[in-house]
Amino acid sequence: MRDNSSDYRQLFLNDVPMMDMRAPVEFARGAFPAAINLPLMNDLERQKVGTCYKQHGQQAAIVLGHELVNGRSKDERIAGWAAFARANPEGYLYCFRGGLRSQIVQQWLREEAGIHYPKVVGGYKAMRNFLLQTTQGAVDECSFVLVGGLTGTGKTELLHTLDNALDLEGHANHRGSSFGKRATGQPAQIDFENGLAIDLLKKRARGIEQFVLEDEGRIVGSCAVPLELYQGMRHYPLVWLEDSFDSRVERILDDYVTQLCAEFVALHGDEHGFLRFAERLQQSMGNILKRLGGERYQRLSALLQQALDEQRRSGDVALHRAWISDLLSEYYDPMYAYQRDSKAERIEFSGDQIEVREYLRARAARH
Repeated sequence: MRDNSSDYRQLFLNDVPMMDMRAPVEFARGAFPAAINLPLMNDLERQKVGTCYKQHGQQAAIVLGHELVNGRSKDERIAGWAAFARANPEGYLYCFRGGLRSQIVQQWLREEAGIHYPKVVGGYKAMRNFLLQTTQGAVDECSFVLVGGLTGTGKTELLHTLDNALDLEGHANHRGSSFGKRATGQPAQIDFENGLAIDLLKKRARGIEQFVLEDEGRIVGSCAVPLELYQGMRHYPLVWLEDSFDSRVERILDDYVTQLCAEFVALHGDEHGFLRFAERLQQSMGNILKRLGGERYQRLSALLQQALDEQRRSGDVALHRAWISDLLSEYYDPMYAYQRDSKAERIEFSGDQIEVREYLRARAARH
């Protein structure tokens, strides 16, 4: 029989399967990548028990909980927990603090299914605190270098070739710009922070103590970079990635048109997927209307619509190059050039993909 665990480090390093006994609303606010939600109580049941607890105390709340989760609903939930336990004999269960809900589930599993299944001591709260400390510890103890560059130079592409990179945009499921929304949604803020912390934990366990990040703003889509890390990013040394204008146009065409369209089509089918993709691109253009100004927005939006009409008619994406080129030269490049000038004293190297990759690998080997 396995013991309950408080070895949070090993749980996360090994992606140990966990079942989360909290209500769906709690799980949606934040959980862990290896956890699935198999709640003791649904949202309404939890709300009723919580109200009872406040008004009449713990014992009355326990009695009400047993009344609400009874008969068929109880049998179905126990069957779900037992199936998880048999499929994941190395796993654990947890609730918010590793208290009453965990104990009840353990007891019912033992009595009704003959399964002794261990819990995580301290539950969700203890694991969450461990991950917050993991990020803080990395910021305090490790060194970081940022990769900057104009839009479309392939900064994310570069990160994927490095063992010591942290892909903030990957964790946020967003490309970081006004056009950066993916076809699938973004994680909850807590899930974003947890995923990043686990990435740091695993890389540090492999001996990595210097990390490469893309030079991002505080907000990546709807996800906020942890404050302690972002405060550091305002001072970390910078490496500047360069590429030709034409290459950047082609990369943006591939990422924001070809690949994004394929994502929507894979999710929603050819017709509906394309319409959603087209709507997303026009929506993204609309997001920067104020910064573009009315006249420029109208011109670029019309070019985008022409390109979308042709793409829908023939599948040809060539017309998209027109609005992409104008948007880069008139909007993104001047903005990034200004940012580069403001960070000039922090730039320690600049070059193309190969030069920057080799520089960063050599830099990591020296530290």
